[in-house]
Formats: sequence, C-alpha cells, structure tokens
Amino acid sequence: MGGSLMEREQILRSVNTPLTSPAYPPVVARFTDREYLNIVYRTDPEVLRAVVPEPLEIDEPLVRFEIMKMNEVTAYGPYVEAGQAIPVRFGSERGEYLHAMYLDSFPATAAGRELSAFPKVLGKPSLRTDNGALVGTLDYGTLRVATATMGYKHHPMDLEEARAEITVPTFMLKIVPGYRGAPRVCELVRSQITDITVKEAHTGPARLQLFEHVLAPLADLPVREVVSASHILTDLTLGGAVPVHDYLEES
Repeated sequence: MGGSLMEREQILRSVNTPLTSPAYPPVVARFTDREYLNIVYRTDPEVLRAVVPEPLEIDEPLVRFEIMKMNEVTAYGPYVEAGQAIPVRFGSERGEYLHAMYLDSFPATAAGRELSAFPKVLGKPSLRTDNGALVGTLDYGTLRVATATMGYKHHPMDLEEARAEITVPTFMLKIVPGYRGAPRVCELVRSQITDITVKEAHTGPARLQLFEHVLAPLADLPVREVVSASHILTDLTLGGAVPVHDYLEES
C-alpha cells in the first residue's frame, strides 16, 4: 500500500465532523421568504432570573415565542424552527438572549450549534394557515408542547418596525466540553442580522399555549399575558457570532 496520508493543512481546512462526510455544507446560507410568527408575552420575573446568565440583565419579564418557516435556504432546503428568546440588556445595549430552539433539520441544527452558539435541538415545528388564523405548533416526539395562533394579516405593520424586531442583537452561550467534563470553551457570544429585506409585515390578535414536557420545558416560562404579535416575511443572511464575555477567564 502506497501514497501519502491526509496532511495537517487538509485536516485544518475541514469545518466539521465527520471529516469525509460533513454534517452540514461549508457555505454561508441565504434565506429566501423566511417567515416569522412572533408572540411576545409576559411571564414571571423569577423564572427568567433562573435561566438568563450573567452579565446579561433583565428589565421586564418578557419572552418572545417564535416560529420561523424557512421556505428556501441555499444548501439546506426548506425547514421550520421554533423557540424562545428573552429580551435582555448587555451593558447599555438591548438585545435578546436565545433560550431554546427546536428544528426539523439535523444539518441546520448541527451547523447552528457548531458554527455559532444557537441552542438548537431536534423537534417538529410547523407554520400554516387554518380557517383565517396563522397557526404555529411545536411537537417534541409525538407530544404537543406549544400552540400559537394569530389573526391572519389583520393589520399592516410598519416595515421599519418589523426590521428592528428581526435585527435586534442576540446573545447566546457557547459551551464546548473538554475530555474530562469541564468546559473547554464557555463564552457569551453576540450575533446580529444586518443583511435583510422585509417584504411583508402584519400584526393582529394572538394566543399562545405552552404544555409541560420534561425534555422540552418551554412551559417553565409560563404565559401570563400576550403583549404583541407579528407575522413577517423576509429575505436575509445570518450574521456571524462574536465572543463578548469569557467565563473561563474569571476562574
């Protein structure tokens, strides 16, 4: 048997594992007709304090539940995503802490976790219209864990207001364990969407139900009052993640 083995430079050019059959493509994805159902609701302050990491701060006990239908994504194809984001403050900057995300695409789940710090796991979200309502659901396994409904395109929404809602800075925890169990990487990272076109935006009445599940604990952030809702259609490219706080430097 002859021939040389794969060289160090070739290995370092690889962005993910498995080495010869990557879990996701090494490209920057462009989202076309990315559709959002957003429902902002009020919850209990103490439950937010239990899940939001320092040095982020909370001003109001709010949560944004989102369903995102990716109608066309380069290199990935269509998929759907659902999750919860918590409005926070990092110093003087206001943004959102991404608390949970559930997808029906393994490549998009792996890419979001490895290339950035999106807290993605597999789930079964959906977004559709039903008898005059926009309906978003999330199932974990065979069980329903969230149902969101909104009046379909009741009132036009200002496009700049919609753009501001989608492009708010987001904060995430990047945790990579070492081989002995302790964190090898433990950072707070920041990301922001800047390359975006808002095509349509509407608002209207909305309701949200969360159902308790031990492995998909969205209901741990209970719905006390629906504050606002939006339905937004966009084209966009995700921004990269940048570390803003290293927890390991404090130890």
